[in-house]
Amino acid sequence: MSSQTATGTSVRASIMIDVPVERAFDAFVHEMSSWWNPDHHILEGEVAEMVVEPRVGGHIYDRGTDGSECRWARVLAYEPPHRFLFSWDISAEWKLETDLDKTSEVQIDFIAEGPERTRVELEHRNLDRHGD
Repeated sequence: MSSQTATGTSVRASIMIDVPVERAFDAFVHEMSSWWNPDHHILEGEVAEMVVEPRVGGHIYDRGTDGSECRWARVLAYEPPHRFLFSWDISAEWKLETDLDKTSEVQIDFIAEGPERTRVELEHRNLDRHGD
């Protein structure tokens, strides 16, 4: 079961999944390229992998088959297995945004609802920073 709402300059979504909280966190954070839409990248060439540097101050970046890299997010909070927060450094024109005042944030919370069930809550906030 999933839900989605939009309020102000935030979008929220929630889903229940039948896996332990640790597995949900690992799959979301460390296996991004297995579930991320392959058409949603700003890297020039073909994407070989998505990398998350698992620490505050780290980056999320795409690495191309040609070795090129595109760092499109900064890790703002890394609290396994419960919370992951990163910047969205991509503009409304689907280009890399270098002005940090014009970037938004994506927070994902992983809440154990039992030993084999996890509620995943995602909030993409401060969307107004991207402009009209």
